[in-house]
Amino acid sequence: MKLDQSPALSRRQFLQNAGAVSALALFGVKPAAQAAPAIKVHETKVINHQPELYCGWPTVCRRKNGDLLLSYSGGREEHICPFGRVELMLSHDEGATWGWPQVLLDSAIDDRDSGVLETAKGSILVTTFTSLAYESGLAAAEKKKPGDKGAWPAGRLKRWQAAHHRLNAEQRQGELGQWMVRSTDGGVTWSARYSSIVNSPHGPFQLSDGRLLYAGKELWTGEKRVGVCESRDDGQTWQWLAEIPTRPGDTAKNYHELHGVEVSADRIVVQIRNHNKANAGETLQTESADGGKTWSVPHAIGVWGLPSHLLRLRSGQLLMTYGHRRAPFGNQARLSDDGGKTWSEPVIISGDGAGSDLGYPSTVELADGSLLSVWYEVMKSSPRAVLRQARWSLAL
Repeated sequence: MKLDQSPALSRRQFLQNAGAVSALALFGVKPAAQAAPAIKVHETKVINHQPELYCGWPTVCRRKNGDLLLSYSGGREEHICPFGRVELMLSHDEGATWGWPQVLLDSAIDDRDSGVLETAKGSILVTTFTSLAYESGLAAAEKKKPGDKGAWPAGRLKRWQAAHHRLNAEQRQGELGQWMVRSTDGGVTWSARYSSIVNSPHGPFQLSDGRLLYAGKELWTGEKRVGVCESRDDGQTWQWLAEIPTRPGDTAKNYHELHGVEVSADRIVVQIRNHNKANAGETLQTESADGGKTWSVPHAIGVWGLPSHLLRLRSGQLLMTYGHRRAPFGNQARLSDDGGKTWSEPVIISGDGAGSDLGYPSTVELADGSLLSVWYEVMKSSPRAVLRQARWSLAL
């Protein structure tokens, strides 16, 4: 089946509809120079094993031996709750089947978005962050009496309170952080968690000179900066490298959920989830030409949707995949033939979503050149968010 990939909304239409033509001139945005590639979606399916539990914010990576690793936040009741834990699933057959999840981290508060990477030396790095965002919802529920509108069932309230009171208030604050675990034996054993300085959903990426870069945000610690950290020891330790500048009129607090890729030895591209007024809900992009030491001022690339995952294909093209949280609800992708200077019009990987609680797709290239994208999604047919994947191909 060949999908109709005419864009649902062109970049120019969006700018006109949003009254943002002045932003176009201000930030020097160039029109998309590439037509949407034709794609074929071979299969779409749900892959998690426990539909009664909410799963969210996954990342998939392909190991050198061909195995696929998928990390995510599992064990949940809902989008925000105190029960999240980091889980890892393994596939030996390129996503045809997935093994039972292994729990890597389960702190006394909420463990959320998870990234995974196999380094050039064969180590596996898994990232996450801890959160107390559930506290406000619990506090509001505790104020209601049985029979009040919106009152929780007694069992639910007791579960949340039991999880919450595993630690006192000071201890809960001490659990907040940006975390990483590391395995050097293929995932058989794992280190204790340690600080990664920043966090972003899909974790760090490898450079050709052996370094690892992690583009992200200091969520709870440090100076709350948005920028890049580096590791020169295969992910064992991390050091702050550079802050990413802000556009005129922007604030860094509205930059979120970054991901990057090395295009060539002298070019690195990082994309940013933007919630500033200009280009709100779009993906911004910044580039470095000196190994990550300095970065260009972020600029719009004409892509509504977020957050993005970047992948350099064997062809040398760049692929970005991202969630699309308005009709058609689902996940989209764009290609770049020029190292991220311009991007194609979108293709739709999935467009049958029930609403906006979905996305965070990441993609790997399989042995035969086809692509596998994995995301989370609340479907009409499922009581809680599931992990869903699509195997698809570019019609080159």
